[in-house]
Amino acid sequence: MGIILSLIVMAVGAILTWGVNSSGGSVDVDVVGIVLMVVGFVLFVISLLLWNTWWGAGFWGWGPEPYADGPVRRRTYWPTRLRTTYVEEEPPPPPP
Repeated sequence: MGIILSLIVMAVGAILTWGVNSSGGSVDVDVVGIVLMVVGFVLFVISLLLWNTWWGAGFWGWGPEPYADGPVRRRTYWPTRLRTTYVEEEPPPPPP
């Protein structure tokens, strides 16, 4: 999620820098856009550096070893009852 969030922050910064034309006011929109782009780029780099699962857990050697305690048992769906078919041979009795 960090990569997506950083790309969104960079996109908002780029829109504020190059897409918004405003004159006047106490806040410079171009400076806010540049700051957001820099913050988004820093978040993007940090997300890439801290991302541990490029090609699966433990590929680069750090972190817990996969299958260190044996294979991982995955949950599967097992129905609690098998399908049952009922066949009625007689019509129901008439009401009293």
